[in-house]
Amino acid sequence: MSTASWFELVGFLVGLLFGSFLNVCISRLPEHESVVKPRSRCPGCGHPIRWYDNVPVLSWAVLRARCRDCGQRISWRYPAVELAVGVWFAMSARLVWRVWFAPEAEAVRQTGSAIPLMLDAAAIAAAGFLLIGLIVMDWRTKRLPDAFTLTGIAIGFGLLCVQAGFNPSGTGDVVLNTTRQWRMSSPGSFQARGNVFLTGTEAMVLERVTAILGAALILLVIRWTYKALRGQQGMGLGDVKLLAMIAAFLGFGGALVSFFVGVMAATIYALVLLATRRATSKSKLPFGSFLGAGGLFAAMAGQQIVNWYLGFWR
Repeated sequence: MSTASWFELVGFLVGLLFGSFLNVCISRLPEHESVVKPRSRCPGCGHPIRWYDNVPVLSWAVLRARCRDCGQRISWRYPAVELAVGVWFAMSARLVWRVWFAPEAEAVRQTGSAIPLMLDAAAIAAAGFLLIGLIVMDWRTKRLPDAFTLTGIAIGFGLLCVQAGFNPSGTGDVVLNTTRQWRMSSPGSFQARGNVFLTGTEAMVLERVTAILGAALILLVIRWTYKALRGQQGMGLGDVKLLAMIAAFLGFGGALVSFFVGVMAATIYALVLLATRRATSKSKLPFGSFLGAGGLFAAMAGQQIVNWYLGFWR
C-alpha cells in the first residue's frame, strides 16, 4: 500500500469516529440537549447502547439496522453520516500527504509553505465536519444551531489567523504607495518616508473579516428585502450565520460559490416538488442544507472556479 493510501486510510478511520460523535450532535443539539450526558441510548426502549454496538458503520451492519434489545429500526442516517465524514477526512488526509510526501513536497517545504498548507487541510476537515452536521440538522429539524455556526466562525477565523502568522515574511504584503510620498498640510504635518503598506498577515486577517461580514450582509439584505416586499420572513438568521461560517473557512470567493450552488440546487429541488405537487409556493425549504452542500463543493473546487472566473477579467 502506498504512503498516500495509508494517509487516506488513517484519515478515513479517524473520520468514522468523528462521524459517530457528529451523529450525537445531530440528534441532541437541535433539542438543546447535552452532547456529553447521558450516554447514547436507544430512542425506543431507552436502553444504553453497549460499546460493542457503537462501532461506526460495523455495528449497524452486524445488528442489521435494529436495536439489540427492542428490535426498533436504526436509521440509515447514522452510517451515512459516519461514512460521509470518513470520506471527507480521507480527502483532507490526502492534502496532508501532498505537503510531506508528494514529489513537489520538498519545494513546498523550502518555501516555508508547509505549515500554512497543513492548516489549510485542518480547516477543510473542520469545515466538512461542521457542514455535514448542519446539512443533516437543517434537513431534519429546519434548525441551524449556534453551537455549530458561531463556533464554526470562530474556528475558521482562528485557523486563518494562525496560518497568517506562519506565512513567509513578505508574502502577501500590500503596498499602498509606490510612486509618491504622502503629505499632510495640517499643523504638525509631516512627510512620510518610505512606502505605506499592509503586511501579508494584516492583509489576510482584514480580508477574512471583510469576507465574513460581506457574506452575512448578502443574506441579510435578501432577508430584509423579502420582508419588505412580502411582509413575512423568508429566510432565517441561521442561514446568515451559516454563510458567514463558510466565509470564515473559505473566504468571500468560496462563500459566493457555495451561495450560487446552494441557490441553484434549492431551486431545482423546489421545481421538482412543485411539478410533482408535493409542495406549494408557501412551503418552506431547508435552504441551509443546500447552502451547506454548496459549501462542501466550494471547499474542494471553489478556488479553481474563482480563478477560472477571474481569468476572464485579466
